[in-house]
Amino acid sequence: MKSGVNKAKMDRKEKRFETEEQQRTRFQIELEFIQCLANPNYLNFLAQRGIFKDQNFINYLKYLQYWKEPKYAKFLKYPQCLHMIELLQYEHFRKELVNAQCAKFIDDQQLLHWQHYQRKRSSMMQEQAERTQAAKETTRDTKQITSQSGT
Repeated sequence: MKSGVNKAKMDRKEKRFETEEQQRTRFQIELEFIQCLANPNYLNFLAQRGIFKDQNFINYLKYLQYWKEPKYAKFLKYPQCLHMIELLQYEHFRKELVNAQCAKFIDDQQLLHWQHYQRKRSSMMQEQAERTQAAKETTRDTKQITSQSGT
């Protein structure tokens, strides 16, 4: 990989040059950070330390919304962070995160969602398998009837 000024890309917002290596590093750091936002306890930690009152940090949260684009979202392991980054745009939500009960509630809701999703997905997969099996049997029966009628 070539790096250096010739292969540098200008960052549109900050008007500075970044090499390909710097771009890759920034991508990895931002990927890791945005996924941390899926953790309500981490959000509570940030809120209790007043991080969400810093306008520069709020601007950074706005900037991170680019992760919603499919070309970036495909790299996320914890897609619920996209919902959190959306909620973090609202001052009221940021203020509520100071309360540990709020973080606990969000954490509980995430767990319930995952549990329900797993059960629902399993039942949907089972139903699909049963429909596929029934369709195969119907096709086989139809072929048998057709072949018996033809003789």
